[in-house]
Amino acid sequence: MNILEISQVSKTFAGANGGTVALQATDLSVAENDFITILGPSGCGKSTLLRMVAGLDIPSTGSITLDGKPVTGPGADRGMVFQSYTLFPWLSILENVCFGLREKGLPIAEQHAIAQPFIQKVGLTGFENHFPKQLSGGMQQRTALARALANDPRMLLMDEPFGALDHQTRELMQELLQGIWEAERKTVLFVTHDIDEAIYMGNRVVVMSARPGRIKCDLKVDIAHPRHYSVKTTPVFMELKATLTEEIRIEVQRAAGLIPAAA
Repeated sequence: MNILEISQVSKTFAGANGGTVALQATDLSVAENDFITILGPSGCGKSTLLRMVAGLDIPSTGSITLDGKPVTGPGADRGMVFQSYTLFPWLSILENVCFGLREKGLPIAEQHAIAQPFIQKVGLTGFENHFPKQLSGGMQQRTALARALANDPRMLLMDEPFGALDHQTRELMQELLQGIWEAERKTVLFVTHDIDEAIYMGNRVVVMSARPGRIKCDLKVDIAHPRHYSVKTTPVFMELKATLTEEIRIEVQRAAGLIPAAA
């Protein structure tokens, strides 16, 4: 069953000469429990599309519906995780994870009862009373993930959430998120520049064209769950990586003006 419908959504940012078209009219259907990764060259509209689903930006044309209801602004039914950690530095880790629950008016005891299992899931038990500045980047991003999950959103929206992490921490976070997704079965839209990450994390990989962005292809990742990192050496993974590498290479060349824009 599809829970998210993106129908003929485009985005033009105001400016001289008619403004800048960031995203052409785009359609995308997302089924419940899907994990869709979105790839594309810089400036192709990946993050713009995600922000419109989050309700942080308004489409210039088209409509976005979640569970049949129009998306008109931010809501607790969508949990957003950004590349930057976006934690409140004056709040402890427990208080950060409880923030959305507090906004809902839940009693403190209930907030803690909900938050603690997610703190445990992301491996931060014992750090509840620490502050963000006392944690590594990976630990801060785990806190941001626990905060998003604690609100029990219908969807997780992730905008290059591991892009600022070192390679080893990034791989650990990928495995952590895969394990949580396999257990929680949240519906996920995940923007990334990394082809390996897109294949390893996603059930579908959506490739966007150079700006003005559009969905160029939508490929199924036919790799069973649970996934181990060893899948990266399998023929099916390598074949899909080769296909996606070529698709992205063409779009990067288009973005640089080395080949003509697509018709």
